[in-house]
Amino acid sequence: MTTDQALGAWPPIIQGGMGIGVSGWRLARAVALTGQLGVVSGVALDTLLARRLQLGDPGGHIRHALASFPNAEVSQRVLDSYFVEGGLAPEEPFRLVPRLSLNPSQRGTELAVVANFVEVFLAKEGHEGLVGVNYLEKIQMATPAATYGAMLAGVDYVLVGAGIPAEIPGLLDSLAVGRPGEVAVDVLDAGGRRFAVEVDPEQVAGNKLELRRPRFLAIVASHVLASYLARDARTRPEGFVVEGPVAGGHNAPPRGVLTLDEDGQPVYGPRDVVDLERLGELGLPYWLAGAYAGPGLLARARELGATGIQVGSAFALCEESGLDASLKRALTESALAGTLHVRTDSVASPTGFPFKVADLPGTVAEAEVYERRRRICEAGYLRVPYLSQDGELGYRCPAEPASAYVRKGGKMEDTTGRRCLCNGLIAAIGLGQRHRVGAVEPPVTTIGQDLSFLPELVGSERSSYKAADVVAYLLGVPSARSHDSSGAQATGGAAGRASDAGLPSRGVTT
Repeated sequence: MTTDQALGAWPPIIQGGMGIGVSGWRLARAVALTGQLGVVSGVALDTLLARRLQLGDPGGHIRHALASFPNAEVSQRVLDSYFVEGGLAPEEPFRLVPRLSLNPSQRGTELAVVANFVEVFLAKEGHEGLVGVNYLEKIQMATPAATYGAMLAGVDYVLVGAGIPAEIPGLLDSLAVGRPGEVAVDVLDAGGRRFAVEVDPEQVAGNKLELRRPRFLAIVASHVLASYLARDARTRPEGFVVEGPVAGGHNAPPRGVLTLDEDGQPVYGPRDVVDLERLGELGLPYWLAGAYAGPGLLARARELGATGIQVGSAFALCEESGLDASLKRALTESALAGTLHVRTDSVASPTGFPFKVADLPGTVAEAEVYERRRRICEAGYLRVPYLSQDGELGYRCPAEPASAYVRKGGKMEDTTGRRCLCNGLIAAIGLGQRHRVGAVEPPVTTIGQDLSFLPELVGSERSSYKAADVVAYLLGVPSARSHDSSGAQATGGAAGRASDAGLPSRGVTT
């Protein structure tokens, strides 16, 4: 049976893979239960798993998933390294995980594989719906091990954006038959030398397993990139997600000379509009993303030739999202009041890509919070490898301490305004590092600029809503959600099934 036969029809709705842990297994599972494609964010899952284990694994979900990992010795090593019975004390800092490098340690590779396995396993458990995983091409050094872990858990789709994901098809082909898989890594000042990171399935799984190859969707912002990827079987995806500049998270930079408006945001022009007719000529399915969360917009996308839509922000604010509850509430209330400012910041991301930042008090969007925060690079997912003049391999990030960045050959002006997205996005889901001085890492919040869906989804009672309510809203069908005369919310049908995404505590012991 081919992959296409095994996975069946293309889903009309793809839930976006957002942030670090915002699109977690609970959200992806809830969406998959409605018959759409639920997606987990695959970024920094090794850190998230390690920190949740250090908090004592409330509910026992991680340990339950680890019991199904194909190599018990590997999963036990992860438990021995990070699990803390009863959890760390509130003032204790989290133990850090091995940072990405061109020469990853076996311990770091095992943790990455296991973490991605756990997230996808929990998202897929107990149903036959579709689950995908979303990676950033910019984080190349993480991709092989992370992808293999997701495939071990039976992931159905792999989505990759924020770059040119030309090597993903080959990686999936190799890992599916148990061969080592690699991707090339961009190294600054490499002088034409090729560098790559590899994962060997036998070294992690313990034997040569044959796995079902997932479908690959490339996230693009232009028909030019789509055409480039589609022209060769070695780089061709099974389809595309086409993201517009109002989508949350990272955006593609405008084509041509960068121009900023009076608010410091990049100006997008006619060259940045995707030619859907030319895209359709490629003969591959595609989904439209960015401001498609509204009644009738799925039908409109199909009229334009799309298979469906990808939606992020509406799911980011639903109950099953991993976003910290206080941030979720602040975003929702501010948006409903018309006071939320979401800007496309051209310098916030260390990647150099524009990044959507929501201006919320207490986050690093505030100048005084940004200035007060001690610059520190602990997670390092956005570090870039480089070769020094004497040929030594190093790693740097413009959001790290400015003096260190300059010492490594970077330019001082590139450090201005850079936010530590790694630490900040982890903090946005409540897992920020506890610093020894007693401070907790401040969060970064990102969301799309179109939040017009909120009044309909929260209703006149300003209540929370579920992932299944979002799906019903997008499909234009009545939601199972209703309210009695006292305003109490009741759910059933699709919304009720989505509530099952929070699995009961398992009482697992080790």
